Amino acid sequence: MRIFDPHIHMTSRTTDDYQAMYDAGVRALVEPSFWLGQPRTSPASFFDYFDALLGWEPFRAAQYGIAHHCTLALNPKEANDPRCTPVLDALPRYLVKDSVVAVGEIGYDSMTPAEDAALATQLQLAADHGLPALVHTPHRDKLAGLHRTIDVVRESHLSPERVLLDHLNETTVKDARDSGCWAGFSIYPDTKMDEDRMIAILRTHGTDKILVNSAADWGRSDPLKTRKVGDAMLAAGFGDDDVDKVLWRNPVEFYGQSGRLQLGIATPEPLHEGNSILRGGE
Repeated sequence: MRIFDPHIHMTSRTTDDYQAMYDAGVRALVEPSFWLGQPRTSPASFFDYFDALLGWEPFRAAQYGIAHHCTLALNPKEANDPRCTPVLDALPRYLVKDSVVAVGEIGYDSMTPAEDAALATQLQLAADHGLPALVHTPHRDKLAGLHRTIDVVRESHLSPERVLLDHLNETTVKDARDSGCWAGFSIYPDTKMDEDRMIAILRTHGTDKILVNSAADWGRSDPLKTRKVGDAMLAAGFGDDDVDKVLWRNPVEFYGQSGRLQLGIATPEPLHEGNSILRGGE
């Protein structure tokens, strides 16, 4: 089983997670920039974070045989802090980087005017840079947030086929699919979706333009949830081709619209005196 996790926050995970993911079949992932839990208070902290997603995490992932890509954006929650909004002006110099495969996570948290402006601006940035967009649907008032998101997408210059509406559930899946956008589902302990609910969605709506992710982060989460969905699909009577479509070909097709997917892994450099990182010296 080959797996592409299209939404996972490896900044929050350990190297043991990388090894376990590889052993489970994960060979590629996308790490969206997101709210780190501790509110940031200046654009500079975002830029250090973006640099880590462009340099450090791809290196770390490659050591475990996993191709790492990222999406960059001003996230919805911090779009409400005027100290952070200058990030929008700096994003263009980051969106040209080779491993950036979408603008994201963008969307709504509390559905404020500031979030409206940030979403519209970043959808335009995606269109300007020939990138798709990864959209976070809010955890509160999810259906209202989805409708508001779809309205802004329709007003933008980005076609729905280049938009992934993520964190969907049973209340939002039909409207999301009717919009023409791609549909993303986060499989997450206690909150969001679980494997059984995901199987029910797939039975009702099929496998076209559907992505399944772990959304693993600093919360109680599980980076192996994609594999568990694959196993649950097989146990429920789906075929190997169905599993491959949902867990590999669909994310490759969506993020492939960026023209930047690199699914081959370069051989990691040898260890330096037993360390995985050069720590000074020549």
